[in-house]
Amino acid sequence: MPSPVLRPPHRRPPHERTRSAARRVLPVLLLATLTITLLSGCARVRTALAIQPNDTVNGEIVLATPAKSPDDTGPAVTLPRELKNDVDISSYRQDGYTGSVLRFSKLTFDEVALLSQSASAAGERAVLNLRRAGNRVLVTGTVDLTTVPVDRADFQLKIGFPGQVIDTNGDTESGTVSWKFTPGTVGDIRATVAYDDPNAPSVTGWTFVLMILVAGASAAVVVLARRTRNPPLDTSAR
Repeated sequence: MPSPVLRPPHRRPPHERTRSAARRVLPVLLLATLTITLLSGCARVRTALAIQPNDTVNGEIVLATPAKSPDDTGPAVTLPRELKNDVDISSYRQDGYTGSVLRFSKLTFDEVALLSQSASAAGERAVLNLRRAGNRVLVTGTVDLTTVPVDRADFQLKIGFPGQVIDTNGDTESGTVSWKFTPGTVGDIRATVAYDDPNAPSVTGWTFVLMILVAGASAAVVVLARRTRNPPLDTSAR
């Protein structure tokens, strides 16, 4: 009986061993990349708005992330083409955050809504709507922070109003409503404020017009009464 032939253990070619090692390392690299991406979602977004009696808005928005180096300038800001001439951008560096401050004045309600969407930070989706309904201004919106990590996250909104705050889910103090949003959740924005519609005819204007109408009607009545009591003399019979 022939003796069995002993074969050396099977060894994969070097290029196959390299591919196998790469497959093991790949998930680790993906996990590291995901971790870095999540950490980059840490941000500071502070919005302060002041609504004016003529339904325009002044304010500023801080967009910043933790500084990675002394030369880090923070997240890039891209403004809508319609607002490039109406919003001033300057650098921001405070409390270890770096980024930009957007300042503006006399924006319309629709322009503020457009700016709030374009100014959302990484991982944040914000919607803010302001609209008038008669003598009421309604504020609604959401801030979706479900993908934003808790570490070093700072998201705040403050709105000052020229009238009486009737209803809100924020914190109210001296005509200013503030909201502070929690990372990992969706925050709701709601407020109802009462102040006169600047485009509606004023009471003073209506009163002045009414006085003119009454005065004109009174003058017409006086002239008609005088003509009735003192008819013109008929001189043709003489």
